[in-house]
Amino acid sequence: MTDILAQRTLEEPAAEQAIEDLHLLLEQLWLDAAFVPEPDRMAFTTAVIEAASNVVQHGVPAEGATLLLGVELTVAVARLRAVISEIGAAPMDPVPDLTGPTGPAALDDDALLEDYDESGRGLSMIRALVTTVTVEREGDTNIWVLSRDSGRN
Repeated sequence: MTDILAQRTLEEPAAEQAIEDLHLLLEQLWLDAAFVPEPDRMAFTTAVIEAASNVVQHGVPAEGATLLLGVELTVAVARLRAVISEIGAAPMDPVPDLTGPTGPAALDDDALLEDYDESGRGLSMIRALVTTVTVEREGDTNIWVLSRDSGRN
């Protein structure tokens, strides 16, 4: 089992204030996890903010529900993990395609253009910055799980 060395959580209405609060939460996380190499911190932070911003900008509440943004951040010795939840959300239609290139190859111009649609280039960027991305539906919640293997040995 992997020991969690630092953890933070947030649950707020899916609004711009939640993104500002998430920035502060990430700053606090890195104070507790100063051992994480800077490139890993920057990449993970960017991916988490992009995914959470997508919830705020594009999330659709279920009928009669208030859309909430939930974020759980964990740091283990060699893995950074974020669970980003769209609580009270309508099902995603269509479900995002997560099968394209990942890592630096996902950031090349051709890959970005292939994934570019009205929602932008965010998914390609997220996939390029983390090791794995998954999405699933549980009850009234769309759940994104992002993880990045850290360069720390």
